[in-house]
Amino acid sequence: MASIQVKFRKSSVSGNTGSVYYLIIHNSKAKQLITPYRLFPDEWNNFMNKTTFSVKNSRKNIVASVIFATEIDLRRFSIISEDLTLKREKYTVDDIIDEYKMFVTKYSLSNYMGSLLNQMMQNYRFSTAQNYKTTLNSFCNFMQDRYPLLSPTIDYLTPDTIQGYETWLRLRGITPNTSSFYMRILRAVYNRAVDEQVIFNRNPFKHVYTGIDKTTKRALSLTLISKIKHLDLSYNHSLDMARDMFMMSFYLRGMSFIDMAYLKRTDNQDGYIVYRRRKTGQKLSIKWTDEMQRIIDKYPHNQSDYLLPILASRNCHNYNAYRNIGSRINRNLKIIARLVNLNQTLTLYVARHSWASAAQSKGIPLNVISQGMGHDSESTTRIYLNSLDTSLVDKANSVIIKSL
Repeated sequence: MASIQVKFRKSSVSGNTGSVYYLIIHNSKAKQLITPYRLFPDEWNNFMNKTTFSVKNSRKNIVASVIFATEIDLRRFSIISEDLTLKREKYTVDDIIDEYKMFVTKYSLSNYMGSLLNQMMQNYRFSTAQNYKTTLNSFCNFMQDRYPLLSPTIDYLTPDTIQGYETWLRLRGITPNTSSFYMRILRAVYNRAVDEQVIFNRNPFKHVYTGIDKTTKRALSLTLISKIKHLDLSYNHSLDMARDMFMMSFYLRGMSFIDMAYLKRTDNQDGYIVYRRRKTGQKLSIKWTDEMQRIIDKYPHNQSDYLLPILASRNCHNYNAYRNIGSRINRNLKIIARLVNLNQTLTLYVARHSWASAAQSKGIPLNVISQGMGHDSESTTRIYLNSLDTSLVDKANSVIIKSL
C-alpha cells in the first residue's frame, strides 16, 4: 500500500502564499503532486490543527476549502491504492497519480453530470436535462460560496456537504419542495455513480428532506376549462394557438408538451394515438376524438411530419427552439387566464393537473387515472397497469371531454 502525506512548501518570496502538495511514497519511491491550493505559513499551522480561529475572516473559507479538499483527496488516494493492489501485482507511484488525475477529470461533477445531460438531450428528454443543469448550477454556486476555488467531484457529495447545501438553500428562501427536487436529482446522480462502482455509498442524503409537500392547487375546474375552450380568440392567432395546445393537452389526457411536440402524423393510426412517453419510455394509446381533429383542421399550413403545429418549421428541430415555443405559449396562456378571470398562473402543465382532477371528480378509479397519464413511479399503480383494458381509460376520457 502507498503512503500519502499532505505537505506544505513556503514561498521563496516573503509574504506570499505557499503550495500545498501531496508526497506519495510506494515501493521506496517518492513523488510530489502539487495541488492548486495556496496557504500562508500561519494558515498551514491552523490547517494541521484543523482550526481557523486565528485566520482572518476573509480567508476562513479558503482554509476550510483546503481542509475539505485534502480530506477528500486522501480518502480517494487510499481507495486508488487499494484498487491497484487488488487489480495488479505491481504498480508505481505514477500509476497512482494517473488514476487520481483521471478521476478528477472524468468524475468532476460538471463532467459527470454533463455526460448525463448529453444522453438526455440525445433522447429528447429536454426538460429533464434542463432540470439537471439547473441543479448542477445551484450546487456549484453553493460550493463556490462555502468552498471557494474548489471544483467538486462526485465524491464531494458527503453527508456534511449535502446537509450544508440544504441549509444554504433554506437560508436563501428556497422552498422545501424545490430543495427536495434538487436533492432527488443529486441523489439520482450519486446512485448512478455508486452503481457504476465509481464511489462507495455513504448515504449522504439520509438526513435531508427528499419528500414532496402539498403545493398550491394547479388544477382547474371543468367550468373554467369550458370557458377557455369557448373563448373567441380568432382575432389573435398566437392566443388562439396557445389555447388550442392547452386544450389538446387536456384532450390527450394531460399529455406533456414535449410528447405533444414530437407526435408524428404516423402516430395517429386506426383512430388511436400510439406513442411512448419521452420521460419514462412507457407506451400509451389514446383514442382520437372529433375535438382533437377539429384542432388539427385549424392548421392546414402545417406541412411537417409532426402532427401538431408546434415544430412545424424546419428550423424548429432543436432544443432552444422547442423551449422558446413552449415559453411563448405559456406567456399567451397568462393572457388567456386574465380573459377568464383566473387568479392563478395558467401553463400547459395545468392541463395535466386538470385532467387528473376532472377524472377524479367523475369517480374514475385512481389506477385508471394513473394509467391514463402514464404514471409508473408508484409500485401500487404499476400492479394494475398491465391488467387494465385501455378501453376503460378511453371511456373515462370521453366522459371528461363531453362534460365541457
